[in-house]
Amino acid sequence: MMFDWATIAGLIGSALFVGGFAYANAAKQLDKVLFNLINLLGAILLLVSLSVHFNLAAVVLEVCWGLIALVGLVKALSERRGRAAS
Repeated sequence: MMFDWATIAGLIGSALFVGGFAYANAAKQLDKVLFNLINLLGAILLLVSLSVHFNLAAVVLEVCWGLIALVGLVKALSERRGRAAS
């Protein structure tokens, strides 16, 4: 295995996923903005890594994961703005 910048980016992305999952299970009240932002950043870092060390199945997974996180982030930000305006 090559231990290069792409591998480091992938490891950081994986750590973000694990941290986000742990946060979601430990938090008394989930901050959806934070949770989705962590997941989006993790997916981006893993996609950067996969651009160097390509694996089609992992790319498909990360694109889906990132899109879901992006939609969730937009929705959470919209809800937060709605509550702030009230």
